[in-house]
Amino acid sequence: MPGFELFGELERKEVNDVLDNGVLMRYGFDGMRKGHWKSRELEIALEQSFNTKHVQLVSSGTAAVSVALASAGVGAGDEVIMPAFTFVASFEAIMMLGAIPVLVDIDDTLALDPKAVEAAITTKTKAVMVVQMCGSMGDMNALQAICDTHDLLLVEDACQAIGGVYKGKPLGSIGDLGCFSFDFVKTITCGEGGAVITNNKEYYTNADHYSDHGHDHVGHDRGAERHPFLGYNFRISELHAAVGLAQVKRLPEFLTIQKKNYTILRDALSQIPEVVFRTVPEGGEESCAFLNFFLPDIDTTRKVSEAFKQNAIDACFHYYDNHWHYIRKWDHLTNLKSLFPISQEVKKGLSYLKTKAFTQSDYYIARNISCLIKLSWTEEEVRSRAAKMVEVIESIVLK
Repeated sequence: MPGFELFGELERKEVNDVLDNGVLMRYGFDGMRKGHWKSRELEIALEQSFNTKHVQLVSSGTAAVSVALASAGVGAGDEVIMPAFTFVASFEAIMMLGAIPVLVDIDDTLALDPKAVEAAITTKTKAVMVVQMCGSMGDMNALQAICDTHDLLLVEDACQAIGGVYKGKPLGSIGDLGCFSFDFVKTITCGEGGAVITNNKEYYTNADHYSDHGHDHVGHDRGAERHPFLGYNFRISELHAAVGLAQVKRLPEFLTIQKKNYTILRDALSQIPEVVFRTVPEGGEESCAFLNFFLPDIDTTRKVSEAFKQNAIDACFHYYDNHWHYIRKWDHLTNLKSLFPISQEVKKGLSYLKTKAFTQSDYYIARNISCLIKLSWTEEEVRSRAAKMVEVIESIVLK
């Protein structure tokens, strides 16, 4: 991660196919295409990769979450339970629909704590969205059981976890709907893009229509298509899909490299007793896009994080002090700073953020360091990096 590190001839070929015929839009212009339908080809390839019946490409991972929820009927006033540790896009995508994000604590998986989810359910709850942060997963069995008991949607935001597996199933394919991002820093990238996956034909049809202004895509005359319901423009372009088509063909190659680099780093850090790795639920396999570990306390973690920077150990994140991935720094959400008036329903629904504490999440995030695994590293570079990380951590924890 990320796939752009290894761009090559296959990506150039797929993009040039699009440039040669000049059709950058995924729909229409059949006669000009010379048989090239990159978006549909990518959807078919992703159906195979994710072992799912239906894939709908969209313009981003954020769009994927909004489209997925809308396709299942989630909207104004509905509550969607989500974790306090994620990217800001998760709550943005929920609020775009007029729905209310209900943030709850994570556990040592760095994903939703099932007990916190159970405690947050109300009569307005329509969905639980587990975010598979940093290449791994939450306790999917427990979360699925909660959703089954309360008749709730289980939505997987697997934007950071392509290639991860739980009990033989690809992450994203376990819940009612799965969401992926193919932005510039993901394991496979389109530059910008995303996907909704599902085994539910109705949700897929709704996602297909909703993401293209409500077009029903029946027939071969776009101007004559009908609009069964309102929709918006969340389309992907053929240029973006072309890059993604090349990248998904290389996904097994990328995952092999990630796992090799991840394993070298993890084996080195496992020598340090003070280092504890995130919990991966039984039956789970990380995508190895990130290596996540806990240190004994926040002071040690901050010192290690700063020392990594000073020693040119890049792409390691202490999310407790990060503005984009943890509730602690989301003042714009807590204070509802928006360019447009927010409905009273949403304002009331989010008022809990003024006083709610996330003590359990603080405990884990304050002690966590998350290290991106790059695809472009040579083995010599990875081993050198591992030795330097061990040296830095030991110099601090052994003082």
